[in-house]
Amino acid sequence: MTLMKAVGLFRYLPIEDEESLLDVEVEKPSATGRDLLVRVKAVGVNPVDFKVRSPKDKTEEAPKILGWDVAGVVEEVGADCTLFKPGDEVYYAGDITRQGGNSEFHLIDERIVGQKPKTLSFAAAAAMPLTTITAYEALFDRMHISQDAAVNQDKTLLIIGAAGGVGSIATQLAKEAGLTVIGTASRQESADWAKERGADEIINHYEAFVPQLKALGYTNVDYILCLHTTEKHWENMVDAIAPQGMICSIVETSEPLDLAPLKNKSATFTWEFMFTRAMYQTDDMIEQHRLLNHVADLIDEGKVQTTLNKHLSPINAEQLRHTHALLEEGKTIGKIVVEGFE
Repeated sequence: MTLMKAVGLFRYLPIEDEESLLDVEVEKPSATGRDLLVRVKAVGVNPVDFKVRSPKDKTEEAPKILGWDVAGVVEEVGADCTLFKPGDEVYYAGDITRQGGNSEFHLIDERIVGQKPKTLSFAAAAAMPLTTITAYEALFDRMHISQDAAVNQDKTLLIIGAAGGVGSIATQLAKEAGLTVIGTASRQESADWAKERGADEIINHYEAFVPQLKALGYTNVDYILCLHTTEKHWENMVDAIAPQGMICSIVETSEPLDLAPLKNKSATFTWEFMFTRAMYQTDDMIEQHRLLNHVADLIDEGKVQTTLNKHLSPINAEQLRHTHALLEEGKTIGKIVVEGFE
């Protein structure tokens, strides 16, 4: 049996506890079926990591491995694989129903894997997959926004939390699709980051939306992408959405949402969860492969840039505990990536 390094957990503990994430050794897996075995070069860290790790009355007999943003090199391919070969450089977000990518080697279904952008380092590429899939699906699959810039010439998109990981890529994809993007931010450094990624205007999410929009010359907005505390912003979203507009959120809510105010506007509310396709093995799983390849092309053409903002090394428990703590503060701009096992 060949062992590999990984970072995992047995108990779900506060991040301040040194046992919340541990350096472990586990058996190196082998690729079968449509799985790839990927040698992990760098991993991005996301809120889903600390949400899964959050304290709960549960223990694991074998180490639970987190990490749903990977850039690496294909080591082996399963017998049924047709999209990749050993040596290919790849990036992907993974499947929340399986072990994550915080390990030297990682098994992943090839249908949710993309070719790594050629112009990006492994670290810069690892910042992208989960947020890219989330943003892309939210805009184009859930809200059915056209990717034809001519169609969207007069359309407006409000992104709540524009400087975060998803907001940073959603802004770029929306601008590429011809939308006017209004981002929300509460700090100057967040506003500056969002503007640098293409946001046309910035409003403060701690203040009422409509008066701020009107001050900028907008009565309402056609689309809203909520990336932060759905229930907190609900009334503002209902007020700001245009008749027949669409609201999409990626943030689960602990309180019921009152959909009734959307009725007279014939407005639509929808959820986006980027793990849905893999979790339910949907017939269109391969769409994540295609969209990752498409965005890789946009990156290589200079139309989209990485959202990497903090680059750390090496990949180990201490470093990942530090990264989780940073994310739990809720003030992260862009993405944090950790690279390289020692």
